[in-house]
Amino acid sequence: MTPIFRTELTPLSFLERSAIVYPNKVGIVHGDREITYAEMAEHATRLAHALKASGIEPGDRVAFLCPNTPEMLIAHFAVPLIQGVLVAINTRLAPMEIQYILDHSGAKVLVGDTELLANLTPVVDELTTVGEIVAIDDTDTPLDFAATPYADLLARGSSEALPWAVDDEERTISINYTSGTTGRPKGVMYTHRGAYLNALAEIIHSNHSPESVYLWTLPMFHCNGWCTTWGVTGIGGTHVCLRQVDPAEIWSLIDTKGVTHFNAAPTVLIGLTNSPDAHHFARPITITTAGAPPSPTIIEAIEGLGAKLVHVYGLTETYGPHTVCELQPGVADLDVAERATFLARQGVSFITAEPTRVVDETMNDVTRDATDMGEVVMRGNNVMKGYFDAPEATEEAFRGGAFHSGDVAVWHPDNYIDLRDRSKDVVISGGENISTIEVERAIESHPAILESAVVAVPNETWGERPKAFVVLKEGQSVTGEGVIAHVRERLAHFKAPDTVDIVAALPKTSTGKIQKYVLRDREWADQDRRIN
Repeated sequence: MTPIFRTELTPLSFLERSAIVYPNKVGIVHGDREITYAEMAEHATRLAHALKASGIEPGDRVAFLCPNTPEMLIAHFAVPLIQGVLVAINTRLAPMEIQYILDHSGAKVLVGDTELLANLTPVVDELTTVGEIVAIDDTDTPLDFAATPYADLLARGSSEALPWAVDDEERTISINYTSGTTGRPKGVMYTHRGAYLNALAEIIHSNHSPESVYLWTLPMFHCNGWCTTWGVTGIGGTHVCLRQVDPAEIWSLIDTKGVTHFNAAPTVLIGLTNSPDAHHFARPITITTAGAPPSPTIIEAIEGLGAKLVHVYGLTETYGPHTVCELQPGVADLDVAERATFLARQGVSFITAEPTRVVDETMNDVTRDATDMGEVVMRGNNVMKGYFDAPEATEEAFRGGAFHSGDVAVWHPDNYIDLRDRSKDVVISGGENISTIEVERAIESHPAILESAVVAVPNETWGERPKAFVVLKEGQSVTGEGVIAHVRERLAHFKAPDTVDIVAALPKTSTGKIQKYVLRDREWADQDRRIN
């Protein structure tokens, strides 16, 4: 029998608490705007009522296409406040990709920033489920189609109190779409319980406190900002919003807003340390990084500026970070090269998760000798509920009773995992996953192309970038630049290959399967491709 004093876990309670404890404290900063926690809670309540008045019922999906603005942050509380499901969309996607996510999720309302909505003009009339588009005009960008002003949406709402609670903690709180590493993106379902617990883990492992001033360099659409949208709110820290990553602006905000924390891929750190504005931090700063193992150069540069680096690892299916490279006694005293080798490990599970394992094909643990390789599998509260409307994919992902990451790793004697490769041929460019299958489909839609193969190649700025190998149809002709332009018309520009080799044939097995590893190994000759 469930005790009557038990309550369902939900991150909604985080905003309720901060509005009670810190009503007059500034919770959000965006340019000249400052929003207190009391105002944030009132805004979330009004937006929730407005969405309900617009026809949103429990379980309905509400999509947001916004950069890191206050409205995007507040939506993380407003949508679930009426037991709706938030779908935060990657702002870097192409119009047809966004259309697919809107249609697949069945989103009834789309709330977007006008600068981003303007790009949807080619597909807006083809949306199948969206009944209303709401525009947030943060940049005075005109639209070529009708949209409800955000202020008009809010006018439908009220400040009448709503319970900061949920009737079932296993309710879906959000759906986050993967980058489509096996083709079409899949909708990863997060629960109120999982979001609550992973947000607590973020507070713990990134050392947040009520004095935290968190700069939003990490997109809020990415795993709900690794649940930091809820976590920083819960601890009563201050969110500093940032529309786009710009090293000069980041340095300015660090200096003028008292920033103490931010999360960023190593590519962002490279930009910061090489910026002409780079200088020693005026106060202690904790930087949590993922997307690639931090290199000795970056560790030395960041620590030289006075920051503490925290390395984490995870996937969209694990609410973002699932493991952390916890520092062991004595590591801080190692020289930078040795310290970097240790910090490059993906480490051990978050405090809210079960121990991460590395297993063989029969689900038995591999030998913890830092040599025997296997697949990383995860269990625990910060593993997804499943894929939305994809029961077969969900069953496959959880075969054997654990989530299969698709990542290949070794297990050290001290229990730390260390990634060696990905079982899928995903390209990880600046922390963004790029599906080679998806890119190949776009390439092969060109009438002159017979077949193609896309692999990751090294890149100094982004870690790696896609490169295409293309076989033309007999008598046909197209340049590499033409192929790239063709892909950019169909996918987000960052997914398009940087280079294209026109070849006579692709290496294949006796059964006709393309041997991508032959192409990849050639490109990575004498270089260590270690992917996070």
